Amino acid sequence: MASDDSKEDKEALSALELEAREFDKDAEIDRILKAFRLDAYAVLDLQPGVTESDIKVTYRKKSLLIHPDKSKNPLAPDAFDRLKKAQTELMDEKHRERLDEAIADARMLLIRENKWTVDSEELKTDDFAKKWREKTKDVLIDNEHRRRRQMKAQMQEEGREQRKADAELEERKRKRQHDQDWEATRDERISSWRDFKKGKSDSDKKKKKKLKPIG
Repeated sequence: MASDDSKEDKEALSALELEAREFDKDAEIDRILKAFRLDAYAVLDLQPGVTESDIKVTYRKKSLLIHPDKSKNPLAPDAFDRLKKAQTELMDEKHRERLDEAIADARMLLIRENKWTVDSEELKTDDFAKKWREKTKDVLIDNEHRRRRQMKAQMQEEGREQRKADAELEERKRKRQHDQDWEATRDERISSWRDFKKGKSDSDKKKKKKLKPIG
């Protein structure tokens, strides 16, 4: 009987542990999907300035936790993709540099807007940290809008350049075809000119024969 109770206790504990793990997975998936996607640090739940080693370790832990093959949550694939994208962005030196600059800009904007200094006590509060995160979102959104406008302008310019190049190519094709057609009818033109000259010559001879001598 005691053995049966022990077995039931183990099964109950195992079920609780499994439930806890699933809860952790679901909580992490929910956190990732709610994180601001333009901020790779937020998606990975990391602070700016961490080392590449920290990024790799954190990504590995979280990716193993929420991997779609190990989770029944239907949102796991989306969360996993966002996690992977965030890790890739942070491992890209240029992208990470732009993100760090945006975060630093957000901090300076807050300081200027509130007429603080870098030594102000307000900068050490949780309230400042919260406002900094919100300001970072604003800066990143502005940067994204600017990037898209630049990309659109670049695509339009490239489109104009492409149309110009296409027109020039078409003009060269037309000229080349014209030259080829001209060359192809060269013999015909020469033959026609010879026939014309010959006909004219014969006509002149006939005219000379018809002329009566003077006197």
